[in-house]
Amino acid sequence: MRTPFFHLGLVALAATAFLAGCGGMPAPGASRQLMLVANDEKQSWTDAGAVVLAPRGRDSVQVLDIGTDPLAPKLVGTLALDNTIAGPPTNLAITADETLALVANSLNVVEENGVRKQVPDNRLFVIDLKATPPRLIDTLAIGRQPSGLSINKAGTLALVANRADNSVSVLRIAGQKVTLIDTVALGESVAHVRFTPDGRRALAAKFPSHKIALLDVVGEKVTYNKVDLAAGLWPYNVDVTPDGKLALTADNGNSGASDGQIDTVSVIDLEATPPRVIDKVVVGDGPEGLAVSPTGKLAVAVLLRGSNASKSAYFYNRNGSVVALKIDGKKVTRSNEVAVRGLPEGAVFSADGKYLYVGNFIDQDVSILRVDGDTLVDTGKRFGLAGHPAAMRGRVTH
Repeated sequence: MRTPFFHLGLVALAATAFLAGCGGMPAPGASRQLMLVANDEKQSWTDAGAVVLAPRGRDSVQVLDIGTDPLAPKLVGTLALDNTIAGPPTNLAITADETLALVANSLNVVEENGVRKQVPDNRLFVIDLKATPPRLIDTLAIGRQPSGLSINKAGTLALVANRADNSVSVLRIAGQKVTLIDTVALGESVAHVRFTPDGRRALAAKFPSHKIALLDVVGEKVTYNKVDLAAGLWPYNVDVTPDGKLALTADNGNSGASDGQIDTVSVIDLEATPPRVIDKVVVGDGPEGLAVSPTGKLAVAVLLRGSNASKSAYFYNRNGSVVALKIDGKKVTRSNEVAVRGLPEGAVFSADGKYLYVGNFIDQDVSILRVDGDTLVDTGKRFGLAGHPAAMRGRVTH
């Protein structure tokens, strides 16, 4: 099937998903900056930590403006598109010029003999952000279980990690036309793939073997030359500094879940020949979301902290948290930690690096944090969403 599942009732729902407790005056000269939030309404957890699956048909993708007033984001539009929390919260992206967005649907819920289960999907949705409101313009069939993805800064190429096919899809972007042009075999499951700022390389998280694969990019040709770097346990997410000198990985530690044990962020020196892991920074339990600020001076790791585990588990916490990481040349150090809400997933910096937005899946809202030097400060402001935020992404800044 090459068309998305629509549920028109979501349009009415989105109209009510405005701001909850947000205020503040817009900054002088502020301009629009878009952020995508993908809401998954199929998966939840019992108090005992067991997964509960609901039928598909209520998921949504919201387009928000976080630039005009950073403390009071405005809803630009809502699309009724399938989405899932399964996988890193990077299965969507916006081009640098904010004209186009891509959203991958990793898994669908199906029912067999009265039992619901999740099965891999293969759809990639293409959204026209210039339209008012934004609209779906194409649906591509790519690899099975498309997950973390990346668009190059030039806006001409995209890569998508296909977890069930052990591959990376290569997509040409020409205006509003997106075309699948190649598939690169990686030999094992990959959770996320990220371009370097110059577009000449990409890094793919080989989740089961705890490695990061280096991909070479020449024009539209993407090649895997079997160069792998040893990250921490279960690297789920990867990001790169704006100068292209360092890459960071969120080493989840427990195959996509928290377990009460301390986990790391690996630091990769991309200037070295060959590139290599030069440090591991201890951050806490279950880093999943990861983002590097457009300033290049700060990064954040988003910790699950057992917030969707059994309430009787010794490592259960009602809320997750965000750890700030100071970047000084090739040295990355842990700064402070700020509590957010239940099961935080995606993290998006404002284009100027002054604010951080964190999606809280269980609480169906977004926490707004302020960057103060190399630390994070909770503004106390949050805004509600049309559903449970499984993934978030801003425009390509580096």
